[in-house]
Amino acid sequence: MPSREPQETAGDQPMPDASATEAAQEDHAHASTLDHGEQRIRVLPGATEAAASFEFEGEDHTLGNALRYIIMKNPEVEFCGYSIPHPSEAKMNVRIQTYDGTTVYDALEKGFDDLRDLCDVVADKFTTARDEFAAKEST
Repeated sequence: MPSREPQETAGDQPMPDASATEAAQEDHAHASTLDHGEQRIRVLPGATEAAASFEFEGEDHTLGNALRYIIMKNPEVEFCGYSIPHPSEAKMNVRIQTYDGTTVYDALEKGFDDLRDLCDVVADKFTTARDEFAAKEST
């Protein structure tokens, strides 16, 4: 009868303990944070006033998808898309193309402003709903 105990093979490695895993995660989190003085956005080569790609350091799908959605709501924007060039690098690229009459830089700035305003509205509605719920539960 075959043994039910796990068999070790040459490729097996012992599982790291929790403290080693946590330390590695903290190192990764620290490495992906940027100092306040560092430039986090750069314009990639080949940019014009009507079409440009931007590289964001330390960002991922969270900002990329939200920013793409908000920028595409601008009627002066022809195209906006984002990509994560490689999953092991904390970089995100955003491509913006605008119609005549506005620049990609104006569209990006408007996107940031609109996204901040949307986040403020969501935070206010959440706080109001939470407070109403807490008041109802305490009575």
